[in-house]
Amino acid sequence: MATFYFRAATAAGDWQQGSRQGASEQSVAQELRGRGLIPVYVGAQPEEAHSGPAWLRGLASAKDGRAVWASFAPGASRTQDRLRFTEELATLLQAGVPLDRALSICSELTASAAFRAVIADLLRQVKGGQSLAEALQAHPRVFSRLYVNMVRAGQASGTLPVVFQRLAEHEAASAEWRSHIISSLIYPVLLTCVAIASLGVLMQFVIPRFAQVFESTGLPMPTSTALLLGVSRLLQSYGWLLLVALVGGAYLLRQRLRTAQGRERWDRFLLRIPWVGDLLRKAETARFARTMATLVGHGVPLVESLRIGKETVMNRVMGGSLEGVIQGVKRGEGVAAPVSRAGTFPPLAVHLLRVGEETGRLDSMFERLADIYDRETRVALRRLTALFEPLVILVMGIAVGTIVLSLLLAITSINEIPF
Repeated sequence: MATFYFRAATAAGDWQQGSRQGASEQSVAQELRGRGLIPVYVGAQPEEAHSGPAWLRGLASAKDGRAVWASFAPGASRTQDRLRFTEELATLLQAGVPLDRALSICSELTASAAFRAVIADLLRQVKGGQSLAEALQAHPRVFSRLYVNMVRAGQASGTLPVVFQRLAEHEAASAEWRSHIISSLIYPVLLTCVAIASLGVLMQFVIPRFAQVFESTGLPMPTSTALLLGVSRLLQSYGWLLLVALVGGAYLLRQRLRTAQGRERWDRFLLRIPWVGDLLRKAETARFARTMATLVGHGVPLVESLRIGKETVMNRVMGGSLEGVIQGVKRGEGVAAPVSRAGTFPPLAVHLLRVGEETGRLDSMFERLADIYDRETRVALRRLTALFEPLVILVMGIAVGTIVLSLLLAITSINEIPF
């Protein structure tokens, strides 16, 4: 028999920790589940992280903080500014710099005037007696609930420098992922725009002039050329109407997506699209698992972690299914069983979470799950873009080839050359 340290969640989502004797980690985890607990970690007691100065843990909490700057000036780069701020603050706190001094230094290092004003307000509130988490909460458009709750957990456990380091890693990974998506879509989007512009030039300028030359000969026009000329004249006469219809349709779609019902239907439609739905499902799973690993690993209550994780899921269908998971955790069913019933997450996620509950390593299993689906999302995105590029080229080739063939038929009829 050996002694194992454990940390487990109750049916209400609160934490219990301590030590128990058992033959193995699995047996201790099974015993905890038998008591109605959800084992998150079973093993050797983790080493205490650097707690920092006593004043850092004793920041007073106030409920009446006011936000001077709740949003940024237009055009400010929130993501990059927040990432640099988090990295700089993590470095300063780990070096033992007091929090107020660290915030003052970060304000001096920030290039953005809007973000500098936010940091100044954080410093003012901290000096006024509020906790850093309460000060961050006053800027909801800048700092997410994930960010605020991580800082709150770090203050409660005295591990604020470690938490900011983890937040910096989380922000850097999110920024890298966004950059990867944008860079992957630049070429396909540019190729599509060039294809549309090329077809527009042919239909608006080239074909009408060729038609004038052909009509002057008085010869009958081939059917394909006549159809092509008809499409060209239709675009010339009613192209503005088509443009208005497209803009109006886009506006109506946008307004519809602003409603809860419309957004849910759209998200459900996206999940059903071949390849695209699989990509979205993997990306959302990776984002949710990364958030849960960050929160659960730093002592945020499990139910609260799930609520925050639900907000990070952009797809309304997948996010809505997490409400059933939250209720299942409250009933003491664990995490894996409610996720399986939700039916919106990949089967591998269910199996890994079940293994995490059985071994008492739910926090590390969330981390593993995020790594797996981050990698699979990148692979799926590369495959989708690799398929999209030749598809655009193929469609462009068929369209241009049809136009050229129609013009050649007209030319050969003028020269009376058999085709």
